[in-house]
Amino acid sequence: MHIAEGFLPPAHAVAWGVASAPFVVHGVRSLTREVREHPESTLLLGASGAFTFVLSALKLPSVTGSCSHPTGTGLGALLFRPPIMAVLGTITVLFQALLLAHGGLTTLGANVFSMAVVGPWAGYGVYRLLRRLDLPLMVTVFAAAFVADLSTYCVTSVQLALAFPDPGSGFLGALGKFGSIFAVTQIPLAVSEGLLTVLVMRLLVQSSKGELTRLGVLVAGRETGANAEAVAR
Repeated sequence: MHIAEGFLPPAHAVAWGVASAPFVVHGVRSLTREVREHPESTLLLGASGAFTFVLSALKLPSVTGSCSHPTGTGLGALLFRPPIMAVLGTITVLFQALLLAHGGLTTLGANVFSMAVVGPWAGYGVYRLLRRLDLPLMVTVFAAAFVADLSTYCVTSVQLALAFPDPGSGFLGALGKFGSIFAVTQIPLAVSEGLLTVLVMRLLVQSSKGELTRLGVLVAGRETGANAEAVAR
């Protein structure tokens, strides 16, 4: 997903940076408020950021100028909502560009928009919808992580297709080519990330029940107490 340094035309790189900026600024305000009002959440915030960093650093070669990897943004989006995940995701992408040569500074805006903005919002939207349908927590967690991962790559395909339309079939032709190539590696990775996120959430249900209830992940009277043990199974 991380588009390589210098791969996008300058105008595209600037445009994606401008598109990402409001989400990150809003996220910084949300993160500041969360830490100020609930300092006990700092450890879980750090763990969510670390989860994203480690998973998204596991890259596999894919379309020229990009790569495939898990994103890890679904977990943080469920726990702290997408605005805060926009900040954690931006920090992750920035550090990877500076320390791992994974992505780049000129393509930072594009990579932030796909992984730290669209991915968390898409995953959280699916999570909220399925929760309203009263599906089991772990089913909704899997679906959210799967969609957060896959939607990131759909946006990356759009970004690459806009920058490099097919000479014959234009944007749609390029989108089909980029999307189909990504799908070979990304669908299995999205399934794997969903399963791993479920495993992590089960551990959190067992160890951080009170914090998950405060965050709204566990609903008092439905998934706390004895019911939480059933949710974790």
